[in-house]
Amino acid sequence: MSERSGLGRVVRSSVFLAGLVIVLFWVGCALFGRWLVPIDPYRDDLLNTLAAPSAAHWFGTDQLGRDVFARVVVGAGPILSVAPAATLLATVAGTALGLLTGYVGGWLDTVLGRLIEVLLALPLIVVSLLVLVALGPSTITVIAVIAIIFTPLIARTVRAAVLAERGLDYVAAAELRGESAANIMFVEILPNVLPPILVETTVRLGYAIFTVASLSFLGFGIQPPSADWGLAISENYGMIVGGYWWTVSFAAAATASLVVGVNLVADGIQAALE
Repeated sequence: MSERSGLGRVVRSSVFLAGLVIVLFWVGCALFGRWLVPIDPYRDDLLNTLAAPSAAHWFGTDQLGRDVFARVVVGAGPILSVAPAATLLATVAGTALGLLTGYVGGWLDTVLGRLIEVLLALPLIVVSLLVLVALGPSTITVIAVIAIIFTPLIARTVRAAVLAERGLDYVAAAELRGESAANIMFVEILPNVLPPILVETTVRLGYAIFTVASLSFLGFGIQPPSADWGLAISENYGMIVGGYWWTVSFAAAATASLVVGVNLVADGIQAALE
């Protein structure tokens, strides 16, 4: 399949387009949310706490009287700044490791492969919590931790793709020309394994969004007074018992829709490339 025909199939995929619309909607909220909402999402109004959805407050207010609609719109910003950054770092590191282990092989593949297996054997959320407890929660730490736990997953996928390419004629021809190992890996092999890397990156982005929200819910992710969705759920989930469902439901629905949107994009890309 040529690159042009592959791109055409992706663009024509209804699954991809549906996911892209959802993702672009939240990206727009992340970039322009503060200009789209008429109410300050960080302003407390203790005289108007836990107000039900109405014309004045479309999604109601939380226990501090803050407008839930404004916080949901603006809350796309924190999660869409942390998750893509962590995914990008993991993709770069995982791709480099996958190329090394897949092409060089030998003792390097054995050593790095065992390290990757050790990391994959550990519960990812537990590892994240332990590191964040030790270092303290901050945006940079959350990005670094998520990048570290996703790197071996991406490396494993890249390694498998490189192993399939390593025995092909164009790699042998490059070796006969005396090209360096780095040139063969990054100039010859890398362009041919980009499709699985693209799919894996998109899938990991969905997991990264969910992980950021989970860490924020547990108190180790994005910190107050951010309007982050996971943090909003953590701050208000106790209100559900009293019937104040709107304080949590809209933030949860926003998180779920973004994850679903990213996964639809990944499914559309994978189906088109296959």
